[in-house]
Amino acid sequence: MRALKIGLLLVVALVVVSLVTLRVTGLEPRYIDPRTPAFVESDRTAGPGLWLTGEVVREAVTNWDWVSDVNDPIRGSSIMLETRTWYGIPHSVTVNAVPRGEELYLSGSEQGARLEKEFPYSKRWWTNIERDPRIRMKIDGKIYEATVALVADRAEVAQLIGRNPVTKQIGADGQEQITGVRHYWRVYQRNIPEYGNGT
Repeated sequence: MRALKIGLLLVVALVVVSLVTLRVTGLEPRYIDPRTPAFVESDRTAGPGLWLTGEVVREAVTNWDWVSDVNDPIRGSSIMLETRTWYGIPHSVTVNAVPRGEELYLSGSEQGARLEKEFPYSKRWWTNIERDPRIRMKIDGKIYEATVALVADRAEVAQLIGRNPVTKQIGADGQEQITGVRHYWRVYQRNIPEYGNGT
C-alpha cells in the first residue's frame, strides 16, 4: 500500500512539473505544410497545442490589415489561437484570420463527417469559444488577448466573404446536399486601456 501511495505521488508530481514547464515554455500547435509528405500521411494541416507564449500587446489595434502581410515561413498567413477548456488546460490551434480594417475575424469551416455533428461540436476550439469566448492569439510572434462573438447571421457572413457561407452540390440521388459551412467570429481586443492613460 505504501508503494502504491509513493507511486501515485510521483505520478502526480511528474504531471504537475510537466504542466508548469509547459506553461512557462509553451507548446504551440503544430502545422504541417500541405506540400509535404507528412501532410499526405496525416491528411491534416494542423495538430493542437497548449499554451502560447510571447510578448502580450497592451495597445489597441485600430487597423488589422497588417495581419494579411504576415507570412510565417511555416504557417503562412495562419495565426495561432489559444482557447479555454473546461478543465483548465488551454487548447490551441492554427486558424485563419480575416482582417477587415478596424475589424478582425476568425474563420473556420466544416466538411464531410463534421457536418453530421451539431454546431459547435464538430471542432474542439469551436466548442471552447462558444462556452468561453476569451481567447489569446499569436500573430507575428506577439500575443493578443481578445473576446470573440459568433457572426450568427449567414447573410452578414455572405457579405463579409462575398459568397454564400454554405456550399451545396447535387448528389448522386439528384438531391441538393450541403458540402461545407463556413463560420466567422468577430474579434474584440481586451485587457487594454480604452481611455487616456487607463487609470
